[in-house]
Amino acid sequence: MDILSNIITDKKREVLLKKSIIPISQLENSVLFGGRTVSMSKNLRNSPCGIIAEFKRRSPSKGEINYNFSVEEVTQGYESAGACGISVLTDGKYFGGSLDDLLLAKAAVNVPLLRKEFIVDEYQILEAKAFGADAILLIAAVLTREEIKNLSEFAQSLALEVLLEVHNEDELEKSIMPSLDMIGVNNRNLKNFEVSLDISKQLSGKIPSDFVKVSESGISAIDAVKDLKNCGFEGFLIGESFMKTENPGESLKKFIEPLRH
Repeated sequence: MDILSNIITDKKREVLLKKSIIPISQLENSVLFGGRTVSMSKNLRNSPCGIIAEFKRRSPSKGEINYNFSVEEVTQGYESAGACGISVLTDGKYFGGSLDDLLLAKAAVNVPLLRKEFIVDEYQILEAKAFGADAILLIAAVLTREEIKNLSEFAQSLALEVLLEVHNEDELEKSIMPSLDMIGVNNRNLKNFEVSLDISKQLSGKIPSDFVKVSESGISAIDAVKDLKNCGFEGFLIGESFMKTENPGESLKKFIEPLRH
């Protein structure tokens, strides 16, 4: 079963329902909508560690990861440990997240926040802005080139940065355009959930240096980060290896320490 297809089908239905209840004007009138955003890409370029730490409770491949901590506890722990940015899962059905998690993270920390979501509609980008995101994720596997262009340009018009996620060379080639800030390589095969850092290594040289290169999924060791840094990566999105511990913030702190030197 291709889980991604199911998620996207559910997501399109969910967005239609939300649009019928919460008008765009309500999102645009929210307190945070006119607020200034913080650049995640600049943070990554200027950091010795480049970690985007993720808050996630569960995933389709692993099931429950951690329901023991509040968003505030985890995100404040991440910030004090030195994260460059924080990724917040807002999908409810498959990842146990919500837009409220993003809002609570915004109230708790000052580091840039990525809305980690399956974005298929401009409405979700308006939501991201209204709930305090600084950046959004677009997934090349589920979008056409035209959709990537329209959605990324719309995000940038709202001063949101764009992290585009690819899984292979075909997705990368169809997606490269000026309206992206960061290009992320997901090391997880979305069809069978197998993980290999070789995917990042293979694609690194094909990503133009105008974009901040981010490696995502399956990173749990310092050596992996150092190895990927040597391949030109400046950002590393890590969630599970911190979230499954007793203290995610403390785990991140220990992880970052050797990278500072």
